[in-house]
Amino acid sequence: MYTRRQMLTLAAPTAALAAATATLRPGQALACLRELADARGEPSELACEESLWASVQRAFAVDRSLVNLNNGGVSPSPFVVQDAMRRYLEFSNLAPVHTMWRVLQPQRETVRRELARTAGCDPEEVAITRNTSEGLEACQLGIDLAPGDEVLACDQEYPRMITTFRQRSRRDGVVLRQFPLPPPEADPQAVVDAFAAHLTQRTRLILVSHMAYLSGRVLPVREIAALGRRHGIWVLVDGAHAFAHLPFSIAELQCDVYAASLHKWLCAPHGTGLLIVRRPRIAEIWPLMAAPEELDGDIRKFEEIGTHPAANALAIGEALAFHHGLGAERKLARLCYLRDRWAKRLAAHPRVRLHTSLLPGRAGAMATVEIVGVDPTALAEQLWSRHRIIVAAITHPDVQGIRVAPSVYTTLDEIDRFAEIMEGIAEKGVPP
Repeated sequence: MYTRRQMLTLAAPTAALAAATATLRPGQALACLRELADARGEPSELACEESLWASVQRAFAVDRSLVNLNNGGVSPSPFVVQDAMRRYLEFSNLAPVHTMWRVLQPQRETVRRELARTAGCDPEEVAITRNTSEGLEACQLGIDLAPGDEVLACDQEYPRMITTFRQRSRRDGVVLRQFPLPPPEADPQAVVDAFAAHLTQRTRLILVSHMAYLSGRVLPVREIAALGRRHGIWVLVDGAHAFAHLPFSIAELQCDVYAASLHKWLCAPHGTGLLIVRRPRIAEIWPLMAAPEELDGDIRKFEEIGTHPAANALAIGEALAFHHGLGAERKLARLCYLRDRWAKRLAAHPRVRLHTSLLPGRAGAMATVEIVGVDPTALAEQLWSRHRIIVAAITHPDVQGIRVAPSVYTTLDEIDRFAEIMEGIAEKGVPP
C-alpha cells in the first residue's frame, strides 16, 4: 500500500503535465468548436460555409504536401485527442503499476458510458476493443455453431471477416453461404429480399456491413436485423465505417452484435474500437481470450486481453467530445457535400462510372469511382506517384475503381485538385 504522501507525490505531476501540454497547441480545436456552437442554420446550409470548416481544418495536424482521400482506412486525430493520449501516456509511465492500473484504468468506465450514450445503448453492452476485427471475431469464433450450421453474408463483406468464417468452416464444419448484392441504385428493400431469399432451415447467423467497405454503400441493417429476429437468427453488424459517420442508434437497429473501429470516422487514437452486444446475448458468446466464469454475463469479458495501455482508451473521450462538438448531422452533411463536389463533377464524364449511389441516405463520405478501361491499381499508383493523392484501389468482381474518402479536415482545393486530375486521366489515360 502507498502512504498518503507517496500517492500525492505520484499524482502531483499530473497538474503540471496538463498545464504544460495545454500550451503545446494554440487551441485550434476549442476555437473551431466555439464557432460551431455559435453557428446557426440547417446542416445542409452550414455544409458549404467555408469559413466555418476552415476552423475545423486547423484543429488537425496533417501534411498538406499530400492529399489524403483514404480516411476510410485510418484517420488522423485532432490536436486535442493527440494531446490527451500523450498526457495519459506520460502519466502512465510515472509508475505504471499505480498510475496506469490503479488511477487511469478505472476511468475506462467513463469512456464506456459516453460511448454507450453516443451509440444509443446500455453501457453494460459496450466493450472497448482495438478495432472492428477484434470485436467481430470474438463473436464469429465465440458463438456456438454445430457442423452444418450456416452463416449468411453477401459477397462484399470485409475479407478478414470472411477469412474468419472460412477458418471456422475448416475447424467446425460451419457452412458459409454468400450471394451478390443488387446494384447500388436498387431500392434498399431489394437488399433485404436478397437476404431473405438465401435463408435456409440451417441458417444460424447473418453478417452484414452497415456501410460496405468497397463502395461506402449504406445497407438496410435495421430491416435485416428484424429479418433475423423473426427467424431466431443472430445478426452481426460490421459497423467499421458507420460509427461516428452516420447518425443512428443501436436501440433502433436492434441487432445482436455491432462492432466498429474508432480510429476511422471518430478520429480516436489508432488501435481503438468498440463491441456492442445486446445484453441477453452476452452470456451466449465465448470471449476470444479466456475470462473467469463470473464474467460470463459481463461485457468486460471481451476486454480480458492482458496488459494494455490506458492512454488509447481514455483519449477516446476527447474524440467523442470533438465529434459531439461538430454535431453528427452537421458532420455528415459536410462529408456528403465534399463527396458530391467531386463525384457529380466526374460523373458527367462519359468514361467515368460511379459505384455508389448519391441519393440521400445511401452513402456518406465514401464513394467508389471507375474510369472505364483504366486499371484501379494503376490509377491509384498514378495518383500517388505523380500527384501525391492517396486513395484505395478496389478490385472486386462487382466493384472496380478507387475508393475516395475525404474527412472534415479536407479542403475544397484538395477536392478540386483531385477532380481535375481525374478528368485529365479520363481524357488521356494513365501516362506511361
